[in-house]
Amino acid sequence: MPLSTPVSRRALRHSRVIDVQAYVRDDGLWDIDARITDIKSYDAMLASGPRPAGTPLHDLHLRITVDRELTIVEAEAASDAVPYPGFCDTIGPAYRALIGLNLLKNFRRDLKQRLAGIAGCTHLTELAQVLPTATVQAFAGDVWSTRDGENADLSHEKPFQLDKCHALRTDGGAVAQYYPRWVAKA
Repeated sequence: MPLSTPVSRRALRHSRVIDVQAYVRDDGLWDIDARITDIKSYDAMLASGPRPAGTPLHDLHLRITVDRELTIVEAEAASDAVPYPGFCDTIGPAYRALIGLNLLKNFRRDLKQRLAGIAGCTHLTELAQVLPTATVQAFAGDVWSTRDGENADLSHEKPFQLDKCHALRTDGGAVAQYYPRWVAKA
């Protein structure tokens, strides 16, 4: 279902795009490549000088390498476009602080402790916050069985995705329809 029709005429002024791609590696690890871009639809005057319309203000990349338990074993960041060249683009090495964190165990809290404020880049740290759910989506059905479909209820273990979101709450209709064995009884 799409959003409602805007109530007024409008003009695009800014676009932010976040893209995350997951790759399984030959060594069994996974690379999660994330990118954030900010683009103005008009010529912008920055403190560092003019930025023509359509030219990224931010074009930032973050790659983490995770094992099958979602522990980060490698991390790197790169900045292709920044508002303050020579300053913003020097923070990349700080993102090695992600190594050792687990995406499912207090990741966002630990991320903020290590890279919030002047310890990191606001935009790269914000981008890192989407990594847990993006990686879970990558692992679902590939690394982890979602047990969807005809044989969904053959296992004795509750599917990992249940009770992780509104739609898949065990006292709700989706679970009653698709995972009847796991419905919470009143």
